Amino acid sequence: MRIHDHDNVEVDLKNGHKYALCDIPKNSDIIKYGQPIGRATEDIKTGDHVHSHNMATNLGDNLEYLYEPNFKPTEKAENIPTFMGYIRKNGEIGIRNDIWIVNTVVCVNKVAEKLSQLTGALSFPHPNGCSQLGDDMSVTQKILCGMVNHPNAGGVLVLGLGCENNNIGEFKKVLGEYDPERVRFLNTQDVEDEIEEGVKLINELKEYASKFQRQPVPVAELKLGLKCGGSDGYSGITANPLVGRVSDRLISMGGSCVLTEVPEMFGAEHLLMKRCINENIFNKTVDLINEFKDYFRRHGQVVYENPSPGNKEGGITTLEEKSLGCIQKGGLAPVVDVLNYGDRLTKNGLSLLNGPGNDAVAITNLMAAGVHMILFTTGRGTPIGSPVPTVKISTNKALAEKKSNWIDFDASPTLEGKPLTDELFDYILSVASGEETKNEINNYREISIFKDGVTL
Repeated sequence: MRIHDHDNVEVDLKNGHKYALCDIPKNSDIIKYGQPIGRATEDIKTGDHVHSHNMATNLGDNLEYLYEPNFKPTEKAENIPTFMGYIRKNGEIGIRNDIWIVNTVVCVNKVAEKLSQLTGALSFPHPNGCSQLGDDMSVTQKILCGMVNHPNAGGVLVLGLGCENNNIGEFKKVLGEYDPERVRFLNTQDVEDEIEEGVKLINELKEYASKFQRQPVPVAELKLGLKCGGSDGYSGITANPLVGRVSDRLISMGGSCVLTEVPEMFGAEHLLMKRCINENIFNKTVDLINEFKDYFRRHGQVVYENPSPGNKEGGITTLEEKSLGCIQKGGLAPVVDVLNYGDRLTKNGLSLLNGPGNDAVAITNLMAAGVHMILFTTGRGTPIGSPVPTVKISTNKALAEKKSNWIDFDASPTLEGKPLTDELFDYILSVASGEETKNEINNYREISIFKDGVTL
């Protein structure tokens, strides 16, 4: 399959790998998706397999960019469907009415787990909250604040120890205003029996949450996170373009989407920069890219040490190739905002979110930004799930059949000319209205908070 008229390689639909459409001299660009994905490290003959043995990345140091906008404003849809959501007291919309236990510190993880087992509330262990300084502590607090404020939680128990850096008193300073009926606090050092007191508070939160009932909500209120993990040679052909079409449709209806995984924008960032709505957003995008490259170098790592072994086995050779497939999840909509760790989504349209490609960190960042659910494309498969519904979309039929207990939607029929946009959009509305995803059915929900500093 030749993806773009300018390509000099085609993709074998049996294995996702690339093969030369013409002779490619040494040091010449390999073209896929109409863009360079690397260079030939030796002369390549027509029909040769093109992969790690004969091509390499073109990526290197930070680049300078010019703002050269080239995008079309999103055409607004006329017919706006609804889904059945929960309208919170502050006007925000939730698609779930769960009770969440949010731990301020690692030390109470097992207490939270026991409370979850006794009450059905959801707990999310993490290793942070104490012996942290500066930006690390700030990121931890901002992510946890995003959880406390997330409208998918009908009630929240903030569970602390009492002596940690991120103790409840300090956490409240960052949290700001909150609804005392919806958010309760428990320092486990302050009570004789933390389990008994925790169960009591969770039961009170359950009673409060039971007052909310699903009602029709315009789809313009829906916020989706966009993520891929375990990409393969089909990712940029089936699942990611499909998600991009769905993203564009939701945005045309007034909704919001968030694209993350900054390292997997390297080599494709110029395409996103052309879609920035103004020079301020363009400059933020430039900083997003170059500062992440600086982060790599601070730790003595090359910026292009990606894709993973699983990516390569699936046919992806360079980071540029991975990135050009990855950003397709963002469709063609203009970029309206750039968010940092812990920032909450405030603008309708397509936003970029700072963070690595690591699956657990990325889905945690997206959740904390306030997305209602995550569209997670995958060619290799993974059971991981966020606290919010995590829709697993397979890039190939073999994965969908082999791991049906993980996969919610199969994008592979797009290879046969079936667009599937309507089907996926309808499924998203069903999930927003209460249909459980596989990660929810399996209770696969977890968080991982980005960390870049010392531990005391």
